[in-house]
Amino acid sequence: MAVHPTPPFNAPAARRLREALGMAPGHVAYGLRAQYGLNIGPDLVTAWERGLRAPDSQEITALAGVLWCSVGDLLATPTTLREHRMARGLGVPDLARLVGLDQDAYQRMEDAGRWRGNERQSAALADALGLSAKQFLTATGRDEDLAQMLRSAVTTRWQAYVRPTAKLVPLERKQVEDALQRLHADYQSRMVATLSWSGGDSGDGAAGRDFLDEIVGRFWQLVR
Repeated sequence: MAVHPTPPFNAPAARRLREALGMAPGHVAYGLRAQYGLNIGPDLVTAWERGLRAPDSQEITALAGVLWCSVGDLLATPTTLREHRMARGLGVPDLARLVGLDQDAYQRMEDAGRWRGNERQSAALADALGLSAKQFLTATGRDEDLAQMLRSAVTTRWQAYVRPTAKLVPLERKQVEDALQRLHADYQSRMVATLSWSGGDSGDGAAGRDFLDEIVGRFWQLVR
């Protein structure tokens, strides 16, 4: 059985929601025991709210029920597919059906943190989870794939990378084309400047390395 990491719990939100309902930690603990069969005491509820401990997925789901809120209200900014799915209140069977995948196939991708769906399924996934292009890349484990592609595009012929980049990132092809052209021009201008300053640097100077290290962030700024 896969071992899941603890979801990113929003401790201050949990406390605000409890206080808005006029409940004490003891009331929350009682609800967790009575409604969901969880052996949780007031001290643990307080520890959650102070950020000293973090509830697991089952406990977050139960806590949302006791506090009359959605699971998403109790999560910090989600980054993984599993966290985005939980924030939307979707079960694995529901999301798998929405994207057109077998439940077990989807679960394996979510557990591995690597999305392998086709373009149609990717579009359905982004729509079902309300993901921006940037969130989609991070959630599907493709950030490094994008970084490698962008580095190749700016150091060689950017035109050859328009199509594969557009396939990787759910953006209009024109947006991708404009961004790659701009990144290529910026990188090459830095390399020319480096050569002139150093009188013959190989082009692998600090300016070039810094640019390549930050290239994913630069890309998102251009397509924003």
